[in-house]
Amino acid sequence: MWPRLKRLLPILAGAAGGAIAIGIMEAFSISAAFPLVAIPFATSIVLVLGSPKADPAQPRALIGGHLVSTLTGLIVVKLFGPGVWAAALAVGLAMIAMHLTGTFHPPAGIDPLVVVSNNMSWMFLIAPVAAGALLLTIFAYAWHNLVARGANRSDIWPTRWW
Repeated sequence: MWPRLKRLLPILAGAAGGAIAIGIMEAFSISAAFPLVAIPFATSIVLVLGSPKADPAQPRALIGGHLVSTLTGLIVVKLFGPGVWAAALAVGLAMIAMHLTGTFHPPAGIDPLVVVSNNMSWMFLIAPVAAGALLLTIFAYAWHNLVARGANRSDIWPTRWW
């Protein structure tokens, strides 16, 4: 029974962290009157807290992927305006840009879709994206190294910063 519990503890710790992070994100979105659906971090939280050793869960990919993808979406929407094909183009270009910059973070693939579909302003890159990615990184670091580490002492996040 103990080996099963030992394997289950990191999963439970990640799930608890994910629930807390989503709750905090929801509280901020309500206080800022900014709909949670427009904040592209729910899947990032699941990845970073649920699979902390994966390459896309590391800070470079987490922060860089969101910034690169959002910037790509902003460039596309400013050049072509909002629309279905512009959104599709933005997502495809963001995938290329993330690979070329070494910041591939699959959850960030939604960023250009959100940007183009909602015709977001340049400020969207700063808030919520840059601020949110940094806050998520800080939360993940604190969670993994202060809370979840007791569940699995060998898990240290991040495995690398850059």
